Amino acid sequence: MDKLPKIGLPILIGIVLLIIIIAKSAVTIGSGEAGVLYKTFDGGVVTDQPPLGEGFHIVAPWNKVYVYEVRRQEIFEKMKVLSSNGLDIQLDASAWYKPDERNLGKLHQEIGENYLQRIILPTIRSAARSVVGRYTPEQLYSSKRDAIQREIFEETKKIVDDQYIVLDEVLVRDVTLPPTIKDAIERKLKQEQESLEYEFRLVTAEKEAERQIIEAQGKADANKILSASLTDKILQDKGIEATNKLAESPNSKVVIIGSGESGMPIILGNQ
Repeated sequence: MDKLPKIGLPILIGIVLLIIIIAKSAVTIGSGEAGVLYKTFDGGVVTDQPPLGEGFHIVAPWNKVYVYEVRRQEIFEKMKVLSSNGLDIQLDASAWYKPDERNLGKLHQEIGENYLQRIILPTIRSAARSVVGRYTPEQLYSSKRDAIQREIFEETKKIVDDQYIVLDEVLVRDVTLPPTIKDAIERKLKQEQESLEYEFRLVTAEKEAERQIIEAQGKADANKILSASLTDKILQDKGIEATNKLAESPNSKVVIIGSGESGMPIILGNQ
């Protein structure tokens, strides 16, 4: 009976050690994450195998797992850049990115966990300075935002694609000009709009005048043709026809008191 405690103590110690080893060896990869395995005694970072996927994993206690988020992420950045004429422009942008999961081991080995600060942000800033420097403040304010957004994305993507990073989009959310420049541009745009409206009114008036001239000319030509075709005989026939219609009307009284030089009756007392 005295030997039981002496036997039980090593067993208890062994169980505790086993629990510690299991706890050190157990790794849980969460949803939207992947793990890079680092083998302390076998070559370091594992780059020739896929990263550890979601779920529960057992690794040797002397090895380590670095967990990365592999879902799409967004970073916001405010930047001071210069326009083509040297004016300060504030650019508010954001980027959608994620690590290349297939090359997660290489990303960890060559760049590290802080790849956002080492690669993405410096590249976006450099691309933004390069692109915005090609445009004037007027272009940035009015019509070129989509163009600079596309160009910043293309220049940034060209670099990060070789750094085991997937860049989905760069969005230019706001372009802020110095207040004096902004006011001057708005006044200029307003004047241009008023000038365009005035030109439109002039063109409209000219077209209306042309229409009236054409319409008047058409009427004059028609009257000239009509006058040339109206002979005395035709006028006499038309007069007789009109007289007959008036005579047949129940609401008319016709009094013939003589005839004109053309032989047409003169009608009075019409009711």
